[in-house]
Amino acid sequence: MEEAPVEKKAYKATAFAEATPTVDGQEIEYATDDTKMIGYLASDPEVKGKRPGVLVIHEWWGHNDYARARADMLAELGYVALAVDMYGDGKQANHPADAGKFSSAVVENMDAAKARFEQAIKTLKANPLVDGDKIAAVGYCFGGSIALAMANAGYDLDAVAAFHAGVQLPVMPSTDTKVTANILVANGAADPFISPESVAQWSKAMDEAKVAYEYKAFEGVKHAFTDPGATEKGQEFELPLEYSEKADRESWVMLQELLAESFR
Repeated sequence: MEEAPVEKKAYKATAFAEATPTVDGQEIEYATDDTKMIGYLASDPEVKGKRPGVLVIHEWWGHNDYARARADMLAELGYVALAVDMYGDGKQANHPADAGKFSSAVVENMDAAKARFEQAIKTLKANPLVDGDKIAAVGYCFGGSIALAMANAGYDLDAVAAFHAGVQLPVMPSTDTKVTANILVANGAADPFISPESVAQWSKAMDEAKVAYEYKAFEGVKHAFTDPGATEKGQEFELPLEYSEKADRESWVMLQELLAESFR
């Protein structure tokens, strides 16, 4: 695994978060048998001893500065955060057509997706600062759906949080697989990508599998509400994307509470 220090950029993952100069960010490489991934590992050197690890799974745009900034925010809370690469080679999309192709390729090949997720977990657990018994996954958009699917597949996770994420998943919970994670899903009630029918079906499956979960729908909030760049992208590509500072703040607090409770 190769590491390289990353110069901090001015990108802010939220409208309310400040820059995190004390956070140590390292770009790393890790790989499955056939795919090289570019990750970003963040930790606070002022925090002493081992601590929980959190995977951050990117939106359909790919492993970008937004995912890295979220990893920095989690590191500032005292965790070691790994912004993962589900596409390989750090691939990013600048247009929705490409984002759709990249994300579909992952969702349609869950064996490869699981291999990449497993390698990300192994990479995070191998870090000497990480308590390998305390691992969570946080995902946004496509990444939230992947995090939920991996929890449902039985990966040993303490918590999973998914933001503006579809719940029509390639892997649904079942009585045959034990879901260990406490789960939080926070979506916009005005997100046209998430149908009430899919939420009802997902909730029913979660209840039948006796999974501990919370589903929060923010009234009047659209897709990608945690990303300050969402409104601009929505206007550029004529998509129903819109940042909501209020929902972003509230969902960030919910995430902090979920992690604190799950890592006890």
